Amino acid sequence: MNVLANRGVVAALSAAVLFGAGTPAVKMLLEHASPWLMAGILYLGSGIGLLIYRLITKAPAVALKRHEMGWLAAAVIAGGMMGPLLLMTGLSGMAATDASLLLNAEGVLTAVLAWFVFKENFDRRIALGMVAIVAGAVVLSWPSQTSTASLWPTLAVLGACLSWAIDNNLTRKVSIADASFIAMMKGLAAGATNLLLALATGAVWPSPGVVALGAVIGFLSYGTSLVLFVIALRYLGTARTGAYFSIAPFFGAVLAIAFLGEPASPRLLVAGVLMGIGVWLHLTETHQHEHTHELLEHSHEHEHDEHHQH
Repeated sequence: MNVLANRGVVAALSAAVLFGAGTPAVKMLLEHASPWLMAGILYLGSGIGLLIYRLITKAPAVALKRHEMGWLAAAVIAGGMMGPLLLMTGLSGMAATDASLLLNAEGVLTAVLAWFVFKENFDRRIALGMVAIVAGAVVLSWPSQTSTASLWPTLAVLGACLSWAIDNNLTRKVSIADASFIAMMKGLAAGATNLLLALATGAVWPSPGVVALGAVIGFLSYGTSLVLFVIALRYLGTARTGAYFSIAPFFGAVLAIAFLGEPASPRLLVAGVLMGIGVWLHLTETHQHEHTHELLEHSHEHEHDEHHQH
């Protein structure tokens, strides 16, 4: 049977395409708005879009336990405020192709935190894939100039990945199964906060068209893709869904080359090959790996939530 006939695979790949397209799309908008303001617009667009989605589908109300509110608040600060701000800052100073591939580091950092801080099971094959992805990130971020200033955009994007990795692990502490609710709350809270802080520090509103386009990109790349990711989880499980979704950074890089006219440099190609090997190791993981993490499917259900909040 053709693998695309599986609706879970289609949902996972669609989620990856939507999220991957967000990076080069946002890169274009940063010419018209400050990084902080754009982070607020994207998140608010995602939050409002998911609120409308929940109203249309008549999603049931969700009640958080008191101790879960603290975990969610910390996740909002890490992934909803720091993550997007750092990504927008990095994107404003580097090519969208480089930034897209560097986003592979989020999965690495998420796994490292899960293994060594939250004491989850260590998987050798996934670890080898992580090594390949890190090697690609090193190649990609190696400065072509001696100036340390050229490193700041790279460090900002890697900082965003670390923020989302923290977010991913904190969100696992929230037990509710409705990922769209968590995504909506993060979008509304982080979006409004980023927007207010940006305006308070002197950011100037872009044209209404840029605001509207940013909100739509936020809803599609961060909101809609989350819904598709959760659908994929139901058919594929956490491990396989995450593996299919890992094509997102590569799709973003391809779009940046095709539509932004960014060059496919030798360094980019080498990094892409190394990261591709890492993704291949994840895609070809054994059933044993997937089964080992089956008990974590609920908590991993929110992992893409973090992706989509960026």
